[in-house]
Amino acid sequence: MNDLTKNILVFIVIIVVLLSVVQGLSGVSGPAPEKQDYSEFLQQIRSGSIQRVEFNGERINYGSRTPLQYYTISPETDNNTLIGILDDNNVSFTAQEPESQSLIGQLLISSFPILLLIGVWITSCGKCRVAVAVAVPCRLARVRPDYLVRTR
Repeated sequence: MNDLTKNILVFIVIIVVLLSVVQGLSGVSGPAPEKQDYSEFLQQIRSGSIQRVEFNGERINYGSRTPLQYYTISPETDNNTLIGILDDNNVSFTAQEPESQSLIGQLLISSFPILLLIGVWITSCGKCRVAVAVAVPCRLARVRPDYLVRTR
């Protein structure tokens, strides 16, 4: 590999690392919600101290103000009975959309096989070039490479 190729690869690695760090830090928010038991969650619904519930897969975030203070994990496979309880107690509830993969993650995952094949091809071409130069004398120039010439 020449110096230009090495520099380009180094800069690509630096850019990917910086983008992943920026993406990781952008999701940092305020204080994390506190975990509560599911039975305590149901008790708080029935007592009327919860005003908002947000479903995020199996995780249920809840509280009385907008940054929801508490969360619990739902032991139910479907939340039909829980939704009925929430509706009976006049609790507003929503569900978050499933998270999709970021564009950078999709690009890296989809381009990985191609980059792997290119790397194997470059590595094997370098080895073939050396093997051909050792086994076959240079016939076009009618000169043998220096490492094949015997000196006494």
